[in-house]
Amino acid sequence: MSKIDPSEKRPFIPVGIAVMTVSDTRTLADDRSGDTLVKRITEAGHHLKDRAIVTDDIEKIQAQMKQWIDDESVDVIISTGGTGLTGRDVTPDAARPLFEKEIDGFGVMFQKISYDKIGLSAIQSRALGGVAGGTYIFCLPGSTGACKDGWDGILEKQLDYRTLPCNFVEIMPRLDEHLQRKKD
Repeated sequence: MSKIDPSEKRPFIPVGIAVMTVSDTRTLADDRSGDTLVKRITEAGHHLKDRAIVTDDIEKIQAQMKQWIDDESVDVIISTGGTGLTGRDVTPDAARPLFEKEIDGFGVMFQKISYDKIGLSAIQSRALGGVAGGTYIFCLPGSTGACKDGWDGILEKQLDYRTLPCNFVEIMPRLDEHLQRKKD
């Protein structure tokens, strides 16, 4: 089981995080799920680098994600919304083609946490995680409960360098090594 380093020899390392709410109807004024993530991110000590609301459109979602992938200050993208089964739920379909690697365990762990709280309805989520251009991307459902579950149950610990035995932060410098130009 993961735990924070009790010896406190490992420092907290804040990372840059961008939050995307995928919705045809929400605005910054009523985006409770985005607010939930922003609050947790900043309270944990990380840096909110940007926040956007994007409509349920594959090209628009990908364009925003690509912009953040190209931004060296953004280490992590967390989206909320558009992970269900209806026709307008396209966030995973937009994110997956950008991935060089999918983090299969993220969706599995999210569904386990959800199942423990909401039962079989958890099967309707297509939450997923992956890596694109050295940037982590995590797609969460659009409810505040799902954002809390995804952050509190997975991301808060995995984005904390002090978490043992391993975490996402410690491998961050090597995420894009396959993209680095090989020296002659």
